[in-house]
Amino acid sequence: MRIGITCYPSHGGSGVVATELGKLLAERGHDIHFITYDMPFRLGKFMQNIRYHGVEANRYAVFKYPPYDLALASRMAQVAKTYELDLLHVHYAVPHAIAAVLAKQMVGEHLKVVTTLHGTDITVLGEDPSLRDVICFGINKSDAVTAVSQSLVKQTYELFCSDRPIDCIYNFVDTRIYYPRDVAHICEKYGAPHEKILLHISNFRPVKRPLDVIEVFYKVQQEIPARLLLVGEGPELPKVIQKVEDLGLTDRVIFLGKQDEVAALISLADLLLLPSEKESFGLVALEAMACGVPTVASNAGGIPEVVEHEVTGFLADPGDTDSMSRFAIRLLRDERLYQSFSEAGLARVREKFCGLKIVEQYEQIYYRLLEK
Repeated sequence: MRIGITCYPSHGGSGVVATELGKLLAERGHDIHFITYDMPFRLGKFMQNIRYHGVEANRYAVFKYPPYDLALASRMAQVAKTYELDLLHVHYAVPHAIAAVLAKQMVGEHLKVVTTLHGTDITVLGEDPSLRDVICFGINKSDAVTAVSQSLVKQTYELFCSDRPIDCIYNFVDTRIYYPRDVAHICEKYGAPHEKILLHISNFRPVKRPLDVIEVFYKVQQEIPARLLLVGEGPELPKVIQKVEDLGLTDRVIFLGKQDEVAALISLADLLLLPSEKESFGLVALEAMACGVPTVASNAGGIPEVVEHEVTGFLADPGDTDSMSRFAIRLLRDERLYQSFSEAGLARVREKFCGLKIVEQYEQIYYRLLEK
């Protein structure tokens, strides 16, 4: 098949999953065309069967803002015509689904549109009255719609009352990249041998509750020698830095900023903290499980579909830092329990979230549409 893929090419989960899906599809012989405003950061080196087509929204005096959605639709149509694409698979409802539907109208009904919902396009943007109708339009005009968790499927139906069937296809992890690694060569860089390493990776937005990470770590390090690694950047970062200073944790917390490659850092960690208020899936928890690292997380959104409470990690209500701290301390002190969680996580990844199984689910949808 000849498939166009559009996503946000940034460090967010939707862009990561879209890029990794495209790479796996290319490995399986499909011709993949990424149509985005920038090169997806996970695309990396040249790969056979993959092409990148940039989108440029020019500035004109008549427009207050560059018309990116129109430029994207036009570029989608150009690529679809030139390379005779079979379908467009867009990740994130706005503006990608709308642009794809418009491109289909320009190219013809034979061009199919698959929209994958990733979370904030529904749970945040979908609650904006100025965007609700256009999101609903994009969903209803797509030929197929998927969502990354059952929780997100439910929220989409509740918000939009759409009769469009939505398939739940979970995010996945490439176990050739995420696996338990020998990271002894970098351990000394981040902490002493007797210290436990806690890790948090996010975009540091309020919904991720990064201040809760600091509260949990503060309580943990009072009981266990530990350090905290923080990966990412975002609007809450200045508050996090201030809280670290206020609690006297400056020498215990390491800020690493944005990192393109996090697999080795995850393997270095003993525990992942994910206290989000909203989370449609929790890709970083899945990546941690694939590296044999348990997670202490909130029970928000789709996280319980990834992390099994008391099997592969611990879950608590959002904001309940006391419970999260107790869970973390218990897990880090009990070697037998820790090993059980680690092994259960690895098995869960193999059984439910491996790339091969997930890509086959998408292929089934593609073939179903093209056979109509």
